[in-house]
Amino acid sequence: MSNITRPVDHFGFKPGADYELARWDKIVEYFYLLEKQSDRITVTDMGPSTEGNPFLKVIITSPENHKNLEEIRQTSMKLADPRGLSQEEIDALVKKGKAVSVQSMSLHATEVGGTQMAINLTYDLVSQSTEEILNILDNVVFVMVPCFNPDGEIMVRDWYYETKGTEYEGSNFPKLYQLYTGHDNNRDAFCQNLNESKYMGQILFHEWMPQSYQDHHHMGSYGARIQIAPYKNPLRQHVDPLVWRELNWYGANMAYQMDEVGLDGVSSGAQYPGWGHYGYHWITNSHNIAGMLTESASAKLATPKYIDFTQLKGDGDIVQPAYEAQTNFPNPWPGGWWRLGDIVDRMYMAAYALLDTMARNKDAVLKNMAQKALNQTKRGAESAEYAYIIPEKQHDTGEVKHLIQLLRQQNVEVHQAVKPFEVGHATYPAGTYVVMLGQPKMSVVRNLIGKTRYPDNQWTKDATGAFTAFDSATDTVNEYMNVKAIPAMTKFEAELKLVDKVCCGIEILKGDKYVISAKENSAFKTVNLLLKEGFKVYRIVACPWRDFYVEGDISAVLEKAPTPHRLVDKGFDELIEVKPLKVAMYQRYYTGNADEGWTRMIFERNGFEYTTVFDKDIQEGLEGFDVLIMPSDSEGFIIGPKYHPNDAHMKMMMQWVGPQPEKYRSGIGPEGAKKIKEFVEKGGRLLAFNKSCDFAINYLGLGVKNIVAGVPAKKFNTHGSTLHTVVDNQHQVTYGMPKETLVFHWDGPSFEINDGFAADNYVMPIKYVSHDVLQSGLLTGEEYVANKGALVVCKKGEGEVVLYGFGPQNRAQTTGTYKLLYNMMYR
Repeated sequence: MSNITRPVDHFGFKPGADYELARWDKIVEYFYLLEKQSDRITVTDMGPSTEGNPFLKVIITSPENHKNLEEIRQTSMKLADPRGLSQEEIDALVKKGKAVSVQSMSLHATEVGGTQMAINLTYDLVSQSTEEILNILDNVVFVMVPCFNPDGEIMVRDWYYETKGTEYEGSNFPKLYQLYTGHDNNRDAFCQNLNESKYMGQILFHEWMPQSYQDHHHMGSYGARIQIAPYKNPLRQHVDPLVWRELNWYGANMAYQMDEVGLDGVSSGAQYPGWGHYGYHWITNSHNIAGMLTESASAKLATPKYIDFTQLKGDGDIVQPAYEAQTNFPNPWPGGWWRLGDIVDRMYMAAYALLDTMARNKDAVLKNMAQKALNQTKRGAESAEYAYIIPEKQHDTGEVKHLIQLLRQQNVEVHQAVKPFEVGHATYPAGTYVVMLGQPKMSVVRNLIGKTRYPDNQWTKDATGAFTAFDSATDTVNEYMNVKAIPAMTKFEAELKLVDKVCCGIEILKGDKYVISAKENSAFKTVNLLLKEGFKVYRIVACPWRDFYVEGDISAVLEKAPTPHRLVDKGFDELIEVKPLKVAMYQRYYTGNADEGWTRMIFERNGFEYTTVFDKDIQEGLEGFDVLIMPSDSEGFIIGPKYHPNDAHMKMMMQWVGPQPEKYRSGIGPEGAKKIKEFVEKGGRLLAFNKSCDFAINYLGLGVKNIVAGVPAKKFNTHGSTLHTVVDNQHQVTYGMPKETLVFHWDGPSFEINDGFAADNYVMPIKYVSHDVLQSGLLTGEEYVANKGALVVCKKGEGEVVLYGFGPQNRAQTTGTYKLLYNMMYR
């Protein structure tokens, strides 16, 4: 089609060219231009990204399919949940339906190849009329997200051009390349805190339920040129076997087509396990969608990178121990110059081959989609755990509703009891939520709210015998939230109604004396708004939870920030006024710290004011601040890499970061550490999360020992697991907490007091239980945590240090321990 504008004519270069990157605003223009020029493409702006840029959904298919797009979409959704349909009805849907593939690009913004490739792929699909392309257009609806992280694409592209021609050309972006999360944005699929995650969840689980999903990434530079489906072992639990077969099938066709045209260095079934983090390309497998990723070797953004053959390595595991030919890697790349164009070519072929395979096998793909759903429904209905019972009235009722909302975002089927019902000898009241396992999304349910144990086998351990989980060892979000999901181990009868959307369900009362429950996370947003509007807020001393008390009509505030509350006739004898503290939050460079970003996001969304401080601010003494937050980070990054010249991990990280301009070289140095110590001794409060505890202990001279410091992973390992603790909830840090709680632990500290002179300066309001510490995930070395401290409050001079041996706000997912952070924002 000669009327279609070529990429080179719009951008001035072909995407993938050396030293060039198309910018998102120009890319958006190009997609809308193609929509005007071709009847094969429609472009939809789903809404603003986190920072207000367009988030595009692009649909490419034949003109005839575009005319019938809604019918095709409904057919895809019906095949994903064919319960109640006869085999004849399923067969008819298969015959008239079209295969649907969703693919997304450059979620990680420094992984620039995906978005650049999407331009070329789109142009070819809308401008060419080869037999293969016409077959794809006739038989497949291609739903493309050309950039999963528009904000980051702009940041990284501009950084590249800013540094091009300098010694810093091709180095990593110095900050988080997503406002709050940086690289962690692909860990947001099941909580959907980000706008971008919400849009993808809407596309995948509510609009289309495609038969395949592929997410295009980059990896390190010194192995295979591209890793494609399938994954290696271990497999994620409870996924239908047909999914794993499909991944092998799709990956084999991709590899075949790449080798067919001479694209060497293709590896499959290696490096990335079937049990990874529960991001979109992994969680989709639990939705019966063949979810996969491509990982291309990185250049230096758009600058070519020279790689000597001796630098090329295998993965070092039992799958690909060395860089040499083997059945899943038969054609190794020999080394030399590696370019963005090489990345774009391989990503293009992976994306195209997936579409081609689906087009050639459309009926089988659709038939299998229905079969997987029926298989999973049958397995769930016949499993020992028949359903999960989620009582409506729990410690934090708002988090119960939050959990139901998260399940509905996954389009999991949730019911609510209309009348009381019995399960075994237990009776549950009306309003109780019920999640049946006899549904197509059985695997999603089991992985998100069912007790989980990470597999223990030859695929999950390294040569030393230590566990090697790719990411968190469990994704049981109800445990992160401290919401009970009780397995029903027998079938039962109950009158249930389907839950669609979850509303807060809080009646706003009018009066002049209010008590606000401190057991609710939502209370803190309300309290912060009340304080900003001039109300005086108090803690009730006689209340075991230290509920909040406010006088005056606050109904207007409660309308804006609803939370459970009640009216009282008279005030209370003993009250403590709540006064907000001036909070500083430390931020560094060297690609930024996602834990800091997530914390910022939580604060902003819940009305906590803070000031970002950098190295210089700390070195100048933190005058005017009451609290300093040190998000989880290594001591080396906090103090500065130059002070840890022999740290092998820091050397590796700094090689990955690349050279950085002077203004982006972080580290508070010994001088900054001294200033933090002085800040605390003069009355300041230091909050140290997880790995930052080692810095606080070592540089502030605390009489606390992290007993797992230096212990090898073979002896102690949790790697993102939920552990049981007991709580003294009469301390300020623990107000509103239950007496037992789960904490999310990721190889963090475990504490003992070792101050033989003034042990009374230390309090442990949270300790691990004495035995059976693990709830979900993995735990090597229970003896290192049993009966040990999980959280320590240390008096230091006139101030205090709070050591959190876990992530109280990890990835904005561990809402069950938010109060441990929130409480310390007040005097």
